[in-house]
Amino acid sequence: MTSRAATEYRYEKLTWPEINDAVDLGKICIIPVGSVEQHGPHLPLDVDLVCPTGIARGAGQALPEKILVLPVIAYGYTGHVMDFPGTINGHYSTFIEHVLDITKSLAYHGFKKILLLNGHGSNMPNLDLAARRCNLETDAECVVTAWWNLLTVDKSFLPGWRESAFPGGCAHACELETSLYLYLDEDNVRKDQIHSGDISFNLDQSPFNWVDLFGAGPSTVISWTSSYSETGVLGAAELASRGKGERAYREAVRQLLNFVGYWHPRPRDDRRDFHRTPPTMPLPWGQQPAPR
Repeated sequence: MTSRAATEYRYEKLTWPEINDAVDLGKICIIPVGSVEQHGPHLPLDVDLVCPTGIARGAGQALPEKILVLPVIAYGYTGHVMDFPGTINGHYSTFIEHVLDITKSLAYHGFKKILLLNGHGSNMPNLDLAARRCNLETDAECVVTAWWNLLTVDKSFLPGWRESAFPGGCAHACELETSLYLYLDEDNVRKDQIHSGDISFNLDQSPFNWVDLFGAGPSTVISWTSSYSETGVLGAAELASRGKGERAYREAVRQLLNFVGYWHPRPRDDRRDFHRTPPTMPLPWGQQPAPR
């Protein structure tokens, strides 16, 4: 009898014996990570949950023999957005440790490849640190990517998709996020409230201080969102469409599957210790000891 682990992509739907089977299959664990925060008057608070979860599940459905999708990590680092009601902030240190609790649990059970699929921009530096620590403090490999960065792999995609100005047209509750949400959960978009919004410091046209989902100036000041936005909409939401959302979804899923195809069979690079004299004490911050 074939184990359900071979055909089930949802981590939480497996039993503990089936988890053992999933480990034997070498499945890659994908953890969607988001936030509960404002996305303007037209989008619900769950945009950063719906988008990465939808893409992760799309990949899992297409390749269940190699992918397990975990329940979303719902609360991220959003302190700068607290002037907008509804936003829930997780302290950065609590957030990092929470992510590590999950990745270390997976590594302990035997999963050795873990992908953090992010849906909230300000999670990125914290998730980068969590992934780096997981790689040093466990024998697993962990990588983080934002779902929108999957759209940059094929260099022809965004130029043929994006209509909004760069920088700023795709930033937050924008052409991209609104389009993808329209595709994934159209009934919950307040279509009569869709209005574009500017990032006030982008209007300075400074070569130093600008921001977009796909880049930022070399000296960009990121402070309280309310200080540079009247509505919480950062970008050209009025250019969004469900059709664009479907195209973005399919491209993100395609590239996520391409990455899994590359990473699943790839052996981990071996760590080497170049000390002439072996250290006489363990590493002071919890990493795995070097091989002897």
